[in-house]
Parts: sequence; structure tokens; C-alpha cells
Amino acid sequence: MIIFASRTGNIRSIIQKLGLPAKDIAEVEEVDAPYLLFTYTDGLGSVPPIVDQFMTANHDQCKGIIVSGNRNFGHAFFGRAGDLLAAKYGIPLIEKVEMRGTPANYEAITDYYYSIWKEASI
Repeated sequence: MIIFASRTGNIRSIIQKLGLPAKDIAEVEEVDAPYLLFTYTDGLGSVPPIVDQFMTANHDQCKGIIVSGNRNFGHAFFGRAGDLLAAKYGIPLIEKVEMRGTPANYEAITDYYYSIWKEASI
């Protein structure tokens, strides 16, 4: 499953294109199964508060982080929320996606998703 936070609708659009099981972070309190987190970057490189609260309680089941951003804010801030979360919790940063992403982003996310669940079933 992918648990996502979408402020502008870009991530929600990507989730729909991926066609993978997903839930909006606002609808999830506790997770008892492996998941991927898909978040945006707030302001100039911050983790959104809703994501920070969620990860504090549920980081142990997170198997990877996907982050969206806008390169117009500069290299140092592009997708920085993903960098911060990956470093804080020791979770792999899978993909940085600009705006609504590209087919290459979708393929990388889907490949990683299926590799995680393939490993879990072995």
C-alpha cells in the first residue's frame, strides 16, 4: 500500500495513474502492514506537519519514501522532505518527482513497490 499526502493534487493525480493500492494519510491513524510513503515538501524544504505526526507513530512499517517537489525552489529544497525523513528514520528514498512526474518516475515507483511485496512474500 502507498500512504500519501497531497496538498496541490499532484500526488493524488500520480496515485491515480499508478493504479496501486493507496490511502490518503488524513484517513489513516495507525498502520500495521508495510507501506510506502508519498509526500510533498512544505515551504522551503520542510516535512508537512501531518506527515511528521504520522511518521512519528508509524515509521517502523515504512519501506520507502517518495517525495514530490518543484525544482523552481532550487536544488537544495527540491524534495527535501524526503531527504529529511529518509535520514531521520533510515528509510530508503525511492524517488523524487517533479510536479506530476514522468513515465520514468511511475515505472521506478511501481518497480520498487512490487519488489518490496515480492520480498515480503518470500
